Amino acid sequence: MTSSFEFQTYPAPARLSDAERDRVLGVLREGAAQGKLSHDTFMRRMELALVARRPDELRALTADLRPEGRLSKRLFGAVGKVSAFSVRLSRAWQAERLPPLLLPEPGPYPLRIGRDPSNGLRLSHETVSRLHAELSLRGGLWVLRDLGSTNGTTVNGHRVTGSVVVQAGDMVSFGHMSFRLAAR
Repeated sequence: MTSSFEFQTYPAPARLSDAERDRVLGVLREGAAQGKLSHDTFMRRMELALVARRPDELRALTADLRPEGRLSKRLFGAVGKVSAFSVRLSRAWQAERLPPLLLPEPGPYPLRIGRDPSNGLRLSHETVSRLHAELSLRGGLWVLRDLGSTNGTTVNGHRVTGSVVVQAGDMVSFGHMSFRLAAR
């Protein structure tokens, strides 16, 4: 007695490649960076991407995050350039109107800056800490160091954490008091 068995073959589900998963994770990261996804949504979709078994599951995670077309990329690029120009123009305008802060004569001790009367440069403003910052000459370079001030020290709009090299023409702020560094 012979029997014939017919086997039905089902296509095996395609295994997702690491490249496909990485592409989706990149799209999700970009969507989060552009503000298209909340942090919680981003985290949930990342988890789902890591456990997805089929390509259609991955496509569903990025369906609402379509890549931008050529026209929108150019438009966003142009807007970004105009915005950056206006920021540079604003800083240049502000720098010209700021009072100068003369770099001190080189000496053995740094110039202390703050509200305390014992500082070399006393700034009487409520946003300036008692011991706010110090300016010293090291190896021919001027170095500005924040001394743990409450309202911070900035150089050219960037907050100083620790020490930073400065030069004549830089905009420096101690709390809400701003100056343009000038050489003697």
